[in-house]
Amino acid sequence: MDYFLNKVAIITGSGRGIGGEIAREFSKKKVKVVLTDIRHENLEDIFNELKRENPNVLAIPADVSKLSDAQQLIEKTLEKYNQIDILVNNAGITRDNLVMRMSEEEWDLVIATNLKGTFNCIKAVTRQMMKQRFGRIINISSVVGRMGNAGQTNYSASKAGIIGLTKSVAREFASRNITCNAVAPGFIETSMTAVLDVKVVEAMKAQIPLRRLGKVDDVAKLVCFLAGDDASYITGQVINVDGGMVMS
Repeated sequence: MDYFLNKVAIITGSGRGIGGEIAREFSKKKVKVVLTDIRHENLEDIFNELKRENPNVLAIPADVSKLSDAQQLIEKTLEKYNQIDILVNNAGITRDNLVMRMSEEEWDLVIATNLKGTFNCIKAVTRQMMKQRFGRIINISSVVGRMGNAGQTNYSASKAGIIGLTKSVAREFASRNITCNAVAPGFIETSMTAVLDVKVVEAMKAQIPLRRLGKVDDVAKLVCFLAGDDASYITGQVINVDGGMVMS
């Protein structure tokens, strides 16, 4: 607990789902949490929830696909807290379609948010982390970035790109005590899976050796571990949270 006291963490895409749960885990540890999402209304509920237990919560709407927004996110955080210790790049979207039917817009939107958005936030934060000689960067990839998935070429490519980005950033900044790792979730229970047909969910479970979907806190707890002192010698790694779906 003491390690996390006075640490400042930014979690992109934290208005709901996995990002919201990551924010909750950090908040439990009394981290100064900066919530960010493209829509302010997505942030309101989680902000009010966390604020009841943790006075150090800040909400900053941002479109991370724009470098200027990412830079303003970092600047506003520094104005408030004067440091940034942890960056979790979780913001992501899907625009699923088969390659032959996928539009250029569907490709560009997913790459811009998922991959470029991760790059933008890392680019914007690393100067401060280098100055501090400390930083923990955790990027949320996906198992489909390792195995591919029909109908998700844009999403798979963006998540595979995050893996390459993670490894390169880890090499570039290791000498400044900045680690960079990726977490690759498999099928996780979220509001998106809650509306799926039972047969679809059963088909998903059949691909998983543990025969169940993961929970958002399975991902959140790993992210907190990678941000913590016990993970200080771990960098450039991709860790699956997938019930054994992808073994490599």
